[in-house]
Amino acid sequence: MVISLDALPEDPAALRAIIVAQHRQIAGMEASNRAYEALIQALKISIARLKRQKYGASSEKIEREIEQLELALEGLEIAGAAADPRPEPTELDRCVDTASDQARTDERVAPRRRGKPRIAADAPRETIVLDPGGRCPDCGGVLRLVGEDVAEILEFIAAKLKVVEIHRPKKSCRNCEGMVQTPAPPRPIPRGMAGPALLAHILVAKFDDHLPLYRQGEIFARMGADIPRSTLIDWCGQAAAALRPLSERIRAGVMASDRLHADDTPIRVLDPKRKLAGKERGVKEGRVWVYVRDDRPWVGNDPPAAAYFFSPDRKGEHPQRHLEEFAGILQADAYAGFQKLYERGADGVPRIREAACWAHLRRDFHDVWKSTRSPIAFAALERIGKLYDIERAINGQPLDRRHAVRQKESRPRVEAFRAWCLQQLERIPGKGELAKSMRYALNRWDAFTVFLDDARVAIDNNAAERAIRPIGVGRKNFLFAGADAGGEILADAMTVIETAKLSDCNPEAYLADILARIRDHDPARIDELLPWNWKHRGVGAAKAA
Repeated sequence: MVISLDALPEDPAALRAIIVAQHRQIAGMEASNRAYEALIQALKISIARLKRQKYGASSEKIEREIEQLELALEGLEIAGAAADPRPEPTELDRCVDTASDQARTDERVAPRRRGKPRIAADAPRETIVLDPGGRCPDCGGVLRLVGEDVAEILEFIAAKLKVVEIHRPKKSCRNCEGMVQTPAPPRPIPRGMAGPALLAHILVAKFDDHLPLYRQGEIFARMGADIPRSTLIDWCGQAAAALRPLSERIRAGVMASDRLHADDTPIRVLDPKRKLAGKERGVKEGRVWVYVRDDRPWVGNDPPAAAYFFSPDRKGEHPQRHLEEFAGILQADAYAGFQKLYERGADGVPRIREAACWAHLRRDFHDVWKSTRSPIAFAALERIGKLYDIERAINGQPLDRRHAVRQKESRPRVEAFRAWCLQQLERIPGKGELAKSMRYALNRWDAFTVFLDDARVAIDNNAAERAIRPIGVGRKNFLFAGADAGGEILADAMTVIETAKLSDCNPEAYLADILARIRDHDPARIDELLPWNWKHRGVGAAKAA
């Protein structure tokens, strides 16, 4: 609304009305701008996700881009919510909006979309009844019930610590003068003050929520307990040590499988020897390895599990030691340390057969396409994308169905892709990145086609890459492991926590129950405490949020 100075009214009330109207118009435009900014950020996130889905599902660069865009979008939406605290539109509002004329629709700011929280069916509930009484407040007549309105408010119950005092009276017998006292209950940490639920919370907060112990100490101080960091360190280490029989049993179960996914990632480790040797920084690069058993894509009987190991470096001797009892198919990247595992034995048959990762190959082509916009790289992505469309359609299907579809639809496309690569290599520079990506596939072609003959084998190694990702997230919150022993504690804790999550257990509830029982549990019956068995027993099991 633009008004010339000559047309302004003399009446102060009219001037005030014009000012109020303009302020409302400005506020509406600002709200619209915020909505458009949020929409732009949401579209950028969608584009990045589509690129990741089509060209490289585990590209770390795209993952970082998505995280940054989501943070920006969250900030914009919070600012918009603060400036526009309107309630959610009702059904009547939606009908009125639909019937409104176009001009009014253009002026009105679009209502914000709010997703309704999904609450677990077993969540605690509190009922408050606001009864107006039995008499009418106007005439005093008797009221009768004709219905009620029900609204829900999601509330937060703040976490708190409590001290459990265990009194054990000592009594003497009047006849024989013998002393009688109830034995003290076992504790997760001998002579330790921390209970099992507190220890479970500390472990999950550190190794799953990636919250360093000094930050946990600050949180506990706000709850009224000043726990020294050294004490938290002791509790964390001793609790992880108490779980070691369980982590070792999970590792043994994983290695007994005949198909595994494998991956590794670096982690910085303090090394005083480097400092004493005159090195500028007393930090070395250790390694965390993960081996995953996951039969869910073909509805197998073995429960999913993840086994983590720590090593002080990335020498090939470490995975060779981890897999010395394993025999079967190993799906991993082209790390040279694995190559010795694929060597043929005295009978001419390899103990471990290699299965390659099409997602890794796809990322190579994606990197070329992103840097050069090469139409050949784009064509490669399109061809590989067709294979993934087929895989999505047969995910969770029985073996016979997966094998039949792969033979009918995937095999012709895979063979055509190989012929296409051979044809392109005759036409493109031999030393370029594009040719390098094609030769990477052709030189390991038997490994890339294992999934066609064995329906149990996945098309890629994303199961292991998902399992190793929490280590990368944790690196952003802690600078390094304190020592090699700290890396081993990390591997033990991650083995139990991540396997519990794969079994749809709430890791904190699971660990609290296990820590309360593991000290006096029969070692011969340790399998009863494994995450998949604990869930089926129903010992306080809960679905992960």
